[in-house]
Amino acid sequence: MNEIVSVVGARPQFIKAAMVSPALAKAGIQERLIHTGQHYDDDMSSVFFDELDIPAPDTNLEVGSGSHAIQTGEIMVRLEAYLLQNDRPDCVLVYGDTNSTIAAAVTARKLLIPVAHVEAGLRSFNMQMPEEINRIVTDRLSDFLFCPTQTACDQLKKEGLTAGVFLTGDVMRDAVVHYSSSSTPANSQFPDGSYALATVHRAENTDDPDRLAGIIRGLGSVGLPVIFPAHPRTAGRLKGIGLPDNVRIIRPLSYKQMLRAMKGAHRVFTDSGGMQKEALWLGTPCITFRDETEWVETLERSWNVLVGADPLRIKQAMELEPVDPPPLLGQFGKDTASSRIASILVSA
Repeated sequence: MNEIVSVVGARPQFIKAAMVSPALAKAGIQERLIHTGQHYDDDMSSVFFDELDIPAPDTNLEVGSGSHAIQTGEIMVRLEAYLLQNDRPDCVLVYGDTNSTIAAAVTARKLLIPVAHVEAGLRSFNMQMPEEINRIVTDRLSDFLFCPTQTACDQLKKEGLTAGVFLTGDVMRDAVVHYSSSSTPANSQFPDGSYALATVHRAENTDDPDRLAGIIRGLGSVGLPVIFPAHPRTAGRLKGIGLPDNVRIIRPLSYKQMLRAMKGAHRVFTDSGGMQKEALWLGTPCITFRDETEWVETLERSWNVLVGADPLRIKQAMELEPVDPPPLLGQFGKDTASSRIASILVSA
């Protein structure tokens, strides 16, 4: 395999590409990076390219916001035009579970271009989540299924997918190891261990006023200042909700800033899949605003606790003390996931 088109569109995908793209180049694979424009706000997009030294994308499809159907469809239309008008790649590489992921997978497959999926095999078993639909469809369409955990490999086998399945480890682990050593200094206003860090972005929480209000009430009971970097969409939803005195809304943090904030926090509160793992890798217990998780390994020894949007469960989770050591630290082997992925693709 000599040439790949990689498709990214959202913050976690930029971070993963920052690890995989250099590995592809080192392996001798030429890459064209396509930004769909799914995340277009500077705080959620360009800042990550700048901070992580990701080369400017070869093209930006500039799809912007919209409903799931509109956004997914627009990505497909614009990506198909790009692929038809430019040299045909050997493969289209996609990450995770966003609208950009499923749109690129469907488009490439219909053009008979092989698809590689980074973070294959993850399941929440909650079909109310748009991300779950995106994962299942993308895995079905992919020729290369790069699994971060053995659990993910086992799940694909249960679904009858065995060809092209590889246990590579987690690309996000590569990023945490690489960037945490160069993350920004601590915030002197909140010394380490004296604050909690919170993020909320999933539609099941932000689009349901009762769930969002329950989460905010729960954060009001944790007994610590809560730093809340808010996604622009979440910030808009919060305008109609009274905030407790201990909750401080701030602009989204860069990746390095977020790593430093997670490392120094007493607890991380989130509905993000990535942050559940990142917090534990950095040694910080996590409380998750969901009723299920794709990352079941994080639940070991109470290092990650699922609380939904229930204020009482949030408060009770704060009282749990996890048992050392945190999970996820040594189960992915010595090689980096990024180099494994590149090695598999260059040999294909």
